[in-house]
Amino acid sequence: VQLQASGGGLVQAGGSLRLSCAASGRTFSSYAVAWFRQAPGKERDIVAVISWNVVSTYYADSVKGRLTISRDNAKNTVYLQMNSLKPEDTAVYYCAARGGYSGSYYYTEGKYDYWGQGTQVTVSS
Repeated sequence: VQLQASGGGLVQAGGSLRLSCAASGRTFSSYAVAWFRQAPGKERDIVAVISWNVVSTYYADSVKGRLTISRDNAKNTVYLQMNSLKPEDTAVYYCAARGGYSGSYYYTEGKYDYWGQGTQVTVSS
């Protein structure tokens, strides 16, 4: 599976962005997909996860109620809708995939087999 993240940009605080993670490969629908983010000088942290079958999702406490993860398996794409953005959301956002009909309870980088290249999100105050 190859992943390509897009949709980042510069936005003012309170604004919105939608990130996309487009995947190649016929078995993408069997993969759990996560978004991670890495701010300058910090570790890469989990943001959200969606299970292969869309039944379950997970969100980091810092983004609950503002970010929404979704997927369209027919388009091999996972989305991260980002609303009410804050300056502390500024980071490079990465999508990652884990095969094997996985659920949404994998929160660490090492659990994911495939990674996109990252897209920069900058929120100005």
